[in-house]
Amino acid sequence: MSELRDANRLADGPVIEAQDLRVWYATDRGPVRAVDGVTFSLRRGEILGLVGESGCGKSTLGRGLIGLLPDGAARDGQLRFEGRDLLSLSAREQRDLRGPDLAMIFQEPLTRLNPLMRISEHFEETLHIHEPGLSKAEIQSRALAVLRLMGIPPTRYRAYPHEFSGGMRQRLMIALALVLRPAFVVADEPTTALDVLVEAQIIRILHDLRKEFDTSLLLITHNLGIVAEACDRVAVMYAGEIVEIGDAKQVFSHPQHPYTRELLRSTISLSTTGLHFIDGAPPDLVEPPSGCRFHPRCPDAMTVCAVRPPVDRDRGDGHRAACWATDLAEGLELDEKERAPLRREEISVADEA
Repeated sequence: MSELRDANRLADGPVIEAQDLRVWYATDRGPVRAVDGVTFSLRRGEILGLVGESGCGKSTLGRGLIGLLPDGAARDGQLRFEGRDLLSLSAREQRDLRGPDLAMIFQEPLTRLNPLMRISEHFEETLHIHEPGLSKAEIQSRALAVLRLMGIPPTRYRAYPHEFSGGMRQRLMIALALVLRPAFVVADEPTTALDVLVEAQIIRILHDLRKEFDTSLLLITHNLGIVAEACDRVAVMYAGEIVEIGDAKQVFSHPQHPYTRELLRSTISLSTTGLHFIDGAPPDLVEPPSGCRFHPRCPDAMTVCAVRPPVDRDRGDGHRAACWATDLAEGLELDEKERAPLRREEISVADEA
């Protein structure tokens, strides 16, 4: 089985490919459009950073890609893994893919590791379920090999989760995901609550995955500095939609969407003299704004932004963004009424909260 899987991975084409993907949650008020029309692909060995404010749909997108969604959630659109249609698979077939092919590194590792099980037992359980033909010696060899890559010595193999520091526990979570050699991994804010030195170590480990495992990685984070350091490309998400995607250096040096620009202005560095923030708050995804969903908060909003959704266009070299203001700057013709500045409503403190 593993030999067939490894042979398939030699084929050309994207590892994961989403086209007009939607993930909605059922509620009493109506469906929450947590992910709404997302399109992107990820090549073998590529790291894609996914950034945006809390509540924009980042974690839902990550979970939706590997099918880890609660009851009451639904997926629609197209989603392919190595050419295979994931949305047409049964629940059992999707479950069989998770682990050996699709994996997730969760935030808050102490809540994901069983406090009553030794680390050795975590690895034994994982490998026994997915590769039942392995002997105990082979399981230990596989586990120690991946722990060594994470910088965890063999002497800690039979320790309990509470005996490790926060950074070491996060490395354990990465090791448990990688021991099955998946082709695609979702890392959901893996550096949350870690100090900057440990954070740098975790990012270096994730960045080295392509050399050791040729793994494709979706890195979900709030930290734009991490994305600039570790990712090949970046996708900027707002209100369930990817509003800009492209080469990380290109997006950060020449942002094409006002939301990306405002996020970058909100970062803090040694030269920061004052805090910058974006007025307002992310919209209600049960009843999102008409037109461009960012228009109530956008400093560049025009009349057309509140009426018509912007078109996702290629801005060159695979750099894509959906923004009427960028279209206008690039020569798209809009009539005088459409390009008139949009009068922004005053945002109260209660609205922001």
